Amino acid sequence: MSYRFAQGIVKLKKEFVKSHVATSFVREAIPVSYSTLVPIQDKILSSLHDFMTNNPIYFEPEHIRISNISCRVYAGDINDYWLSSKKYDTNYQPFYPTWMLSAYALALGAKLLGFSEIVDIGSGDGRIGYCGKLVGLRSLGIEIDGQLANLQRKLSSLTNVSFEVVNADATSVDYDSLGLSRPIFFISGLPEWGEMLASSIIPHIMEIPKLRECSGFNFMGSHIMNNHSRDKTSWGWGEIIEMFELKIKKCITLPTCWTIDQKIDTAYVFTSIV
Repeated sequence: MSYRFAQGIVKLKKEFVKSHVATSFVREAIPVSYSTLVPIQDKILSSLHDFMTNNPIYFEPEHIRISNISCRVYAGDINDYWLSSKKYDTNYQPFYPTWMLSAYALALGAKLLGFSEIVDIGSGDGRIGYCGKLVGLRSLGIEIDGQLANLQRKLSSLTNVSFEVVNADATSVDYDSLGLSRPIFFISGLPEWGEMLASSIIPHIMEIPKLRECSGFNFMGSHIMNNHSRDKTSWGWGEIIEMFELKIKKCITLPTCWTIDQKIDTAYVFTSIV
């Protein structure tokens, strides 16, 4: 996946914010058909819309044009799921969805880096796992909240896109039993919360010889932390990357629901053990 693809999604988001009046906290746009700005094939776009229209978080979509691109806009309410996800001691960040287009870009990025499985830690409504299946990867979502895990199973069934859902605490999962060959683990949570989750999970992965040799990790970073004295990476994950001697593969910037009204979007850092 080229950086230009990610930049196209960021540009679409910026133009969307300019032209669309906010009606709810959660809102995002997806093109109806292929465009040069966001070059996703029509069949994949149709599947992204299927996920959104079957997702009870979102209301009836509306149609608008953004940068002369016909789009469907989805607005929604995550309050019930957000509150449900907060009740667990080992949940380091409550549920906030990334943009659906961003989830697709992340899944495609994982495939192009050579990974064969996506394991999404704190998988929320399952959108990264869903997109992983769309690009041909085996996808597993590990979600501690039962309500969100049930939502994932429902969406998988309604869309006929079969991704795996594990309703469990990711810090105590037996990763050796999952039959992984070359996985990338998506760690949910910005650095100020996600470091605790990462420092609990990564040692479990490194204890398994076959995973220690082939695994990757994707971290949600923050560009606003670039002046943090302990972080040489500028995304907030320098201490974890240094502690576990991870190799940085690439960083792409993509919209999330919490950056919808912000000028700076979320940095996603792809790393690997070797």
